[in-house]
Amino acid sequence: MPGSELKADLWINEYITPWDIYSHGITTVYAYRKTAFQEMYVVETGAYGKALVLDGKWQSCTGDEFLYHEPLVHPAMLQHGQPQNVLILGGGEGATAREILRWKCVQDCTMVDIDGDVVEACKEHLPEMHEGCFDSPRFNLVIDDALKVLDETDARWDVIISDLSDPIEEGPSFKLFTKEYFEQAKAKLTPGGAMVVQSGPVGPAEMGLHVRLANTLANVFKHTASYSSYVPTYASPWSFVLCSDEPLDKVQDAEAIDAALQANLDSDLKMLDGISLTGMMRLPKHLREAIAAETEVYSLAAPPKFFGKGVAEG
Repeated sequence: MPGSELKADLWINEYITPWDIYSHGITTVYAYRKTAFQEMYVVETGAYGKALVLDGKWQSCTGDEFLYHEPLVHPAMLQHGQPQNVLILGGGEGATAREILRWKCVQDCTMVDIDGDVVEACKEHLPEMHEGCFDSPRFNLVIDDALKVLDETDARWDVIISDLSDPIEEGPSFKLFTKEYFEQAKAKLTPGGAMVVQSGPVGPAEMGLHVRLANTLANVFKHTASYSSYVPTYASPWSFVLCSDEPLDKVQDAEAIDAALQANLDSDLKMLDGISLTGMMRLPKHLREAIAAETEVYSLAAPPKFFGKGVAEG
């Protein structure tokens, strides 16, 4: 059939639902390892560039990661206004730290990731994502369990960004999507602080995780807002929840957002500005109704379990 020639001999098949698989053709495998916590690939794809894959789940890809990392970071930074100390939970590729360090007011960016093997592989093979942020004097890397760090530290942060891998049952992070974890994180915010949580896909067949996370977070913070960005390599619109005990008024006006980004960032963004951010926060009716109707709260006794993993096949 014209136009249907396949170019790859190796494919990573990510299970989206029990009936859906998204396959990415791989041209090069740069790194593979079963770490103490998860199975890791760093690969080159035919269409979207280099990618990090953990437990068969697509984490980010150089061709479209800005569609994830810019909306993950900047709304919470805007909500605070002048963040000086920022904490990342997860964030192995370094792209989240890269976006935080665009803010001239940031004095310290601390990243806590449980898997040092993944971080080292990203340092070596994904410079396009981290852009040298690991070497910044404003950056501090901690290899440890996020729950342990939150439990033991006396530090406080203006912004906390939860950039954890999806909560699959066998993975290292599913307990970190619970009310108890979010309460621990909130206790580490400074007055006026903001937190953002990457909260899964919001396609109609997959939005249950986000809906319940949004309700869980609404039981912890006084003000929350869901929003989403379409990331092609995820095969679905991807969601985030912005949280604060202060009204979320700094992410509502497009002109004010543009002015704040212009004043505070040391370089231009690719996709996020006032128009795009206010648009992302205007959710479709069916998703708004599902969030409003949800009553379940994720807890350590009943944490979320994300569907599926993935597999590499030749």
